[in-house]
Amino acid sequence: MSVAARTTSNTLTAGKLPRGTAWGLLVGSWVLFSVVFLLLQAGGMTKDFNIVGALFFGTILFDVLIVVVSRIVEGGRKAVDRLITSLVTTAFIVALLPLVSLLYTVVSRGLNRFDAEFYTFSMRNIIDSGGGALHAIVGTLEITALAALISIPIGLLTSIYLVEYGRGALARSITFFVDVMTGIPSIVAGLFAYALFSLFAGPGVRSGAIGAVALAVLMIPVVVRSSEEILKIVPNELREASYALGVPKWLTILKIVLPTSLAGITTGIMLAIARVIGETAPLLLTAGFTASMNYDLFGDRMMTLPVFAYTQYANQGPNSSDFLDRAWTAALTLILIVMLLNLLARLVSKLFSPKLGR
Repeated sequence: MSVAARTTSNTLTAGKLPRGTAWGLLVGSWVLFSVVFLLLQAGGMTKDFNIVGALFFGTILFDVLIVVVSRIVEGGRKAVDRLITSLVTTAFIVALLPLVSLLYTVVSRGLNRFDAEFYTFSMRNIIDSGGGALHAIVGTLEITALAALISIPIGLLTSIYLVEYGRGALARSITFFVDVMTGIPSIVAGLFAYALFSLFAGPGVRSGAIGAVALAVLMIPVVVRSSEEILKIVPNELREASYALGVPKWLTILKIVLPTSLAGITTGIMLAIARVIGETAPLLLTAGFTASMNYDLFGDRMMTLPVFAYTQYANQGPNSSDFLDRAWTAALTLILIVMLLNLLARLVSKLFSPKLGR
């Protein structure tokens, strides 16, 4: 076939839309409704730019346009195929709209206090404007690290037992109670940790360590279930080959099973950390809140980012915008910390996972 013939087969007269037409219509529809909502905002009909509305109505317009254009150029049968494909795309976009709205809102409002002062100062002696969340960032990192230090060994060893050793009623009971713990409300975990430490230190005790125990109660079942599923998909042939060489079972688990499943285990641990790092209710009960720096997990009260955002919103002063700006920036910081932890986990799993290529 000549070059001219191949070029002709790609034209609209050949009954086929050019490659990229669907994406062009989708992006164009989004741009069109973005302009519409920007004009509405400029005219005072809406207060803020509605990115969710622009994406939603733009996607609906795309569904109509792709069917009409396909029917004119490609015929009715291909238009029906385009319609089904566009509806699947629409369902995916609609499912992502809450996430897009969340990220857009947090980023747009959190940038108001995204400055050096916010990350280098605490709220000590700050009544209205100014101040920062350094004490809350330090508290979040320390409490989450201690919670991970408690829960990861317990959860990982439990999953190893269930997969490699567990049989009979004991294994079934452990699995049942782990499933029950997965659904425990976070406030119950906080009450448990508070009641436990109150037996030894008396009522009214608050510290970061108690908060870490409460978060560990929430993390353990997530670590157990995620690690258990990852360990199950390690091929038995690897274990059998190790046993055939005379390697004991514990060393096979340590040298073969765990390195093979390291990437999945790391992902599960990051999911567990992301599950608890934004908890507010248990930390209000156990760690309390303070406006000053506190590096001692076993000392007095300790502030965390979720509690900081809550207290800033709940205790607004005369100039509420300062309090709301600090709350939104705390939320943005929390999202950035989770993102950085996930990137670090991906890097760790990539560096330490076994290399299967020849």
